[in-house]
Amino acid sequence: MAITAQAVKELREATGAGPLDCKRALEENGGDIQKAIDWLREKGLGKAAKKLGAGRAMNEGRVEVYSHFNSRLAAIVEVNCETDFVAATDAFKNFSSDVAKHIASMGPKYLTREEVPQADVDRERDVQMRILKEDPKNAGKSDEILEKIIEGRMSKFFSDFVLMEQVFFKDDKKTIADLLQETVAEIGESVQISRFARFALGEGANDESDDE
Repeated sequence: MAITAQAVKELREATGAGPLDCKRALEENGGDIQKAIDWLREKGLGKAAKKLGAGRAMNEGRVEVYSHFNSRLAAIVEVNCETDFVAATDAFKNFSSDVAKHIASMGPKYLTREEVPQADVDRERDVQMRILKEDPKNAGKSDEILEKIIEGRMSKFFSDFVLMEQVFFKDDKKTIADLLQETVAEIGESVQISRFARFALGEGANDESDDE
C-alpha cells in the first residue's frame, strides 16, 4: 500500500524517529501506525531519534582518517558524541571508521540535503520535468502527476550526493542515517557527523560539508 506523508508525519510525532525509519516502519506493518510504533521501539530507533534531537552538547568524539592502501584516495570525518567514555568505545570507533570508508568509497558531496544549493535542486527538477514531458508515455498527464513522479526522482538525486541519504556501502538495506540511529541506540548517547572531506589523487578535494 502507498504510505502517505501524513502517516509518516504522525509516526514521527509519536516516536521522534526519522522520516526514513518511519516510512520503513509503516511499509513493514501495512500502514498500521500502532504496529509501526511498536516496530520502531523494538529496534530502538524511536529512542535513538529522540536522543539525536535532545540538544545535548557534543564536544567529544573522533577525527577519523581513512587512507586507501595505495595512498591515492583518502577521507577524513569528524564524528561527535557527548562523552570521552563513549568516544573510546568499540561501537563508536567502528561507526566512525565505517563512515570514513563509506565517504572514500561513495564520494558524497554534502552532509544533508539542506546543504545542497537550491540552484542545483531547481536545475535538477527542471531537467526531470523536461525528460518526462518529452516521453510519449506521459502524454496527457497533468503537471501535478508529473510533479509526484519528480519527487521520487529527486529522492534518488539526493541519495547520490548527500551522505546521510546514501545507501551504506556495506549494507544496501540501510542508509547512513539508519546506521547513525542504530549506533545511537546501541551506545545510548547522542552522536552526530559534523563535517567531512574526501581526497582523490588527480581530482583535487571535494567540497567540505559542515553541518552547522
